[in-house]
Amino acid sequence: MKKFDFKEVIVPAVSLFLICLVATALLAVTNRVTAPKIEQLAAETENETKKEVLKQANSFSQAKTVTLDSKVYTYYEGLDSSGKLIGYVFSTSAKGYGGDISVMTGIDGEGVIKGVSILSISETAGLGMNAKNEDFLNQYNEKSGALSVIKNGAAKDNEIQALTGATITSNAMTTAVNLAQSLYQKVGGENNG
Repeated sequence: MKKFDFKEVIVPAVSLFLICLVATALLAVTNRVTAPKIEQLAAETENETKKEVLKQANSFSQAKTVTLDSKVYTYYEGLDSSGKLIGYVFSTSAKGYGGDISVMTGIDGEGVIKGVSILSISETAGLGMNAKNEDFLNQYNEKSGALSVIKNGAAKDNEIQALTGATITSNAMTTAVNLAQSLYQKVGGENNG
């Protein structure tokens, strides 16, 4: 039986500890340097998305919150050039096939959906990821009231044609947009227009 050698155990353990310590320090420094840039890019993307889903707005209010069913949601008021409220932009999400799908929805002062954009999605490539396609997203435009998803046939007034092979994704998207419409009603949207 081999005799226990202190150097064979301690030297590799200390070396491994020092390597981990240096790697952790480097990751912390990298995070500290890149975090502000990542935050800035996220804010720029959010601003661009707000303008995309509510094109009529010249500016937007600071982020506001509304609570529905014990959950807090972020929204923005869209303002025209004179500062008059013309609509809202809501950030919502719903559970899709591959995880939560985060959506930004623009709704004008009369409750009509003006645009829908995906903030984050991790669905199956070639199926659920097709939710990012303009053809699918444009189905929501100019609609109001509760929306539903259909698999077969032509979509009518408040129906959304499901993506082929991605009904769960289509339902999640529609749930997120319907949630935005509920939030619109909650913040007083029904009194505008």
